[in-house]
Amino acid sequence: MRPKTMLAAGRGVAIQALISFAAVLILWQAAATGLALPAFLLPSPADVVAAYAAYGPRLLAEAGVTLAETVLGLAAGIAFGLLAGLAVSASPLANRLLSPLLVVSQALPVFALAPLLVLWFGFGLASKVVMTTLVIFFPVASSFADGLRRTPAHFLDLARLTGAGRFRTMRLIRVPAALPALVTGIRVAAVYAPIGAVIGEWVGASRGLGLLMVQANARMQTPLLFAALGVLAAATLLIKIAVDRLTLRLIPWIEKD
Repeated sequence: MRPKTMLAAGRGVAIQALISFAAVLILWQAAATGLALPAFLLPSPADVVAAYAAYGPRLLAEAGVTLAETVLGLAAGIAFGLLAGLAVSASPLANRLLSPLLVVSQALPVFALAPLLVLWFGFGLASKVVMTTLVIFFPVASSFADGLRRTPAHFLDLARLTGAGRFRTMRLIRVPAALPALVTGIRVAAVYAPIGAVIGEWVGASRGLGLLMVQANARMQTPLLFAALGVLAAATLLIKIAVDRLTLRLIPWIEKD
């Protein structure tokens, strides 16, 4: 796709997003006005804007903590996911040993693991990074392993004809062919990564948007809770855009696929 065409498409998506956002605000304001509910049940957009004005510096500070936890957990989850995907694809023994563990790791509810992680790693950064890593590890590992298993047969035939060994075939044929699947997994993981950080903060933390939400909910400061949710949504969108652009820069041919 040409740069001008991509720019025009991006503007079109941005305009559509703004129209959808404006429609949601209008419906939200109409519901708050029509139902005449107190602000602690359903705050209006104006109440949330007032919360941003009153708590703006604190919201930004807590968002910085959550963002740091998310980025570190995302990086660790991608690294472990890459290693696991390579292991289960390269070794039948590793596949038999690791595949059940990968499935079981997703069957356990993260809310049940969060108190244990806080107990083991404390109330600071480490427990949230580990929680985020656990949340995004599986989509990265499974997508990469699936991409490695689906290497086109004619690529492998070509490798055999040239006398390439397993390591050379993996490095030059299977890994490049699996990159589009890996990018899909990373993009999915980027959306889920903030969830792991916030769940960790809900269970036990000294800083972060999750802790701010818990405190606002306990004090019935619902406008502040909505404001924190808005900041979290914006941070997630920024992470997703950053990951999309980074993956497109590193692997530009994926858009053609």
